[in-house]
Amino acid sequence: MAGNQRVYKARIKSTQSLKKMFRAQELIAASRIGKARARVTAAQPYATAITRAVSAVATHSDVSHPLTSERTDTNRAAVLLVASDRGMAGAYSASVIREAEQLIEQLTAEGKDVQLYVSGRRALAYYQFRGRTIVGSWTGGSDAPDAEEAEQIADTLLEAFLAPADEGGVAELHVVHTQFVNMVTQRPRVIRMLPLEIVDGVAPSEPAAALPLYDFEPSPEAVLDGLLPRYVRSRIFSCLLQAAASELASRQRAMHTATENAEDLIRMYTRLANQARQGEITQEISEIVSGADALAAS
Repeated sequence: MAGNQRVYKARIKSTQSLKKMFRAQELIAASRIGKARARVTAAQPYATAITRAVSAVATHSDVSHPLTSERTDTNRAAVLLVASDRGMAGAYSASVIREAEQLIEQLTAEGKDVQLYVSGRRALAYYQFRGRTIVGSWTGGSDAPDAEEAEQIADTLLEAFLAPADEGGVAELHVVHTQFVNMVTQRPRVIRMLPLEIVDGVAPSEPAAALPLYDFEPSPEAVLDGLLPRYVRSRIFSCLLQAAASELASRQRAMHTATENAEDLIRMYTRLANQARQGEITQEISEIVSGADALAAS
């Protein structure tokens, strides 16, 4: 009985330590999720404005641009997977990796050669462990991405899309990330980023969405050359921000659940320890009574 008590007390102590860690992680995530959501909201006006600008150029000119044209000279398809750098976020990374795997299977079934790019250590470790080839990777800022990181990712992918077929160029780009809906709901999402559908993101139901006539200086081609890379960077940055907010929300929820589970375990082990102690006391009393009876009988 005494041995059982020691086991239960050790388990209570270790579970209490885990509970403190879970609670700390929950509070950290809760303190950062507000800022992450604010960044998602703050980035939206720029994304909307640049989408309208690109749509205006496309609507009022007959310019053909490499970023908006379908490629037929290669069957390569790039997939960018946005996951987390750290764990303790529930099924966040597993869900987005599963979505990426389904996309890869679909593209492979269509006869396409998938070129994999990953953002986040969890996804990087997942594919490295399985011996999968990773063309490019970025780590270290999954829960607090910045514009510089988004620009690096976007420029790498733009370079791959614009490269000739014999230099490893790709015909299309898909981005797999997690869309932040609210604190409870975050959904894995696939976006076909390139070639661009430039009107994507403009709400067709908005009466005010009618675009005015523009004069393009020096030319529509030059305007598109400047706007389209910025448009791609904006969308990549938006995906990273959505993923960061989703990661923090998932971590807060997972750590809250883990804290509650730790409390349940502590209560259970405390009850078992008390039962073991009661059993020990009962056994001692029985031994004393038996000894007294034996003495009385002698």
